[in-house]
Amino acid sequence: MRLYYKLSQIVLLFGYGLLLAGLVFPALALALSAQRAKRQRDALKLHWLRLFSSILRLTVTLTGEPPKAGALLVSNHISWMDIVVIGRFLPAYFVAKSDILGWPVIGYLARQGGTIFIRRGDKRQIKATAEQMLWALKQQSTVIVFPEGTTTNGQDVLGFHTSLLQPALLTHAPVQPVALQYQGPAALHAPFIGDDAFLPHLLNILRMDHIDVSVNFLPLIKVAGKDRISLGSEARAAILAAIVDGPEALAVPSLA
Repeated sequence: MRLYYKLSQIVLLFGYGLLLAGLVFPALALALSAQRAKRQRDALKLHWLRLFSSILRLTVTLTGEPPKAGALLVSNHISWMDIVVIGRFLPAYFVAKSDILGWPVIGYLARQGGTIFIRRGDKRQIKATAEQMLWALKQQSTVIVFPEGTTTNGQDVLGFHTSLLQPALLTHAPVQPVALQYQGPAALHAPFIGDDAFLPHLLNILRMDHIDVSVNFLPLIKVAGKDRISLGSEARAAILAAIVDGPEALAVPSLA
């Protein structure tokens, strides 16, 4: 019964998302100035992600503080849920693999929500992605990337694709590492890796009573005097150290 109830909530949530993306966002663009329309869209996106978080029954242990604006966040990557986990804390542009565009409903919502897509191995498309990131950072928006380029089981941090860090160097935007860890039963069920398909994985997640996850917003890294290799190494080392050490004792859990 829990599964069917949560699944019905997800269907309603996706319907609400389609309403926002297809009708409300275009109406805001017509009725308001660009800046006011963006603020309203950001508020609605945060609201939608927090509703998603509530349906999934995410119990989040938060350490550190997210940036105010205009930073590049780099996070380890474990699951599609990472976007919900981080995105519920601040308005941001996510950089995601173009594969998501093929997901029913989710692909459309991601595009309309301002997600920046990247196609691995396509140099022209990677350049276009960098230009979009550059524009967002110049507008003092926050951009969130997963520079490992793939998901893992959360026990390690793969090498970074440092081309995703170049826009921060060009705009002198600070870089903030973010360490994610799913805990308890969720450490086994949350990873979305290999040939996993979205819908079966979502159903498995909805069967869980709750999902424990820690989010550690680590100290900002200043980019002055660094190149993208050294910047990537420093950010990766900070995330890896946080994962090894675990959440800080003073972290405050919250049900969202």
